[in-house]
Amino acid sequence: MRIGTDRDRCIGAGMCVLTAPEVFDQDAEDGRVLLLDAEPPDGLQGAARRASFLCPSGAISTTSPDRPAPRPPHRG
Repeated sequence: MRIGTDRDRCIGAGMCVLTAPEVFDQDAEDGRVLLLDAEPPDGLQGAARRASFLCPSGAISTTSPDRPAPRPPHRG
C-alpha cells in the first residue's frame, strides 16, 4: 500500500492523526497533515485506509499494489 497526501487540500481536521497516529501527524504551525509513513506495514494499513475514508477534505489517497489502477473505458 502507498499513501499520498495533499497538504493544499487538507483542512486540519485531524481525523487522520486520531485514526492512524503511527502514519500521520499534524504540522505544529498550520495543523495540516504530515505523512510519517508513505508505505505502512501490514498491521497499519487498515487504519490508514480508514483515515483516508474519514478525511473530510479528501486530502489522503491510498493505492494498493495488488489492485491495479482502473483502466479507462475502451473507445472504438
